[in-house]
Amino acid sequence: MSARPTLDGGLDVALADLAQRDRYKVLCSVVIPRPIALVTTLAQNGAVNAAPFSFFNVFSEAPPLVVLGLQSREGAMKDTTANVRRTGEFVVNLVSEDIAEAMNRCAVDFPADVGELAYAGLTPSPSRDVAPPAIAEAPVALECRRFMMVNVSQERDLLVGEVTRVRARPGLIDPETLYVDVDAYKPVARLFGSSYATLGEPYSMTREAYDPAIHGTGSR
Repeated sequence: MSARPTLDGGLDVALADLAQRDRYKVLCSVVIPRPIALVTTLAQNGAVNAAPFSFFNVFSEAPPLVVLGLQSREGAMKDTTANVRRTGEFVVNLVSEDIAEAMNRCAVDFPADVGELAYAGLTPSPSRDVAPPAIAEAPVALECRRFMMVNVSQERDLLVGEVTRVRARPGLIDPETLYVDVDAYKPVARLFGSSYATLGEPYSMTREAYDPAIHGTGSR
């Protein structure tokens, strides 16, 4: 069943009525922009697997957790899924403008025992808490251990990782204040299909404090 427009030209559709490819299309098109995790893991032969994921975000600071949506291919685990299930360790490398093309090259469907970093022109950097290396060119690397992994369907696993260490390139995070220089960071976000986005011009909005004189005292 295809989606149908509402009388005013909008859309109101139950996802159960859509084919899987159309559900993916809608969700990935409206939940934007999404950060990109370039995840490094170790294959059984020691090769460094690097794969980009845009089903990714930070979830909690206590404990410090990130979440990733891992995909299988025709019922077979993809490299990252198999490696994390086996070792329980991975590194989330964040993506900035200067490594965006290299990140895209890591999406090539290499065999499980072949690493992507050499083809992408990226350099492994030894981690301190986990076995998989970080990527030297990445602006930020999050060293992670598996906190929880849930198989939600034949094609999807939900990975929750506990971040044990954050490493950032010089000039990006102030060691005293921990403020991030966004202009130096230049993160890249995933939109949908082959579309990506840069940050654009940031702006600020101050959160209001509750004031009965302004916001009222009763429920509405």
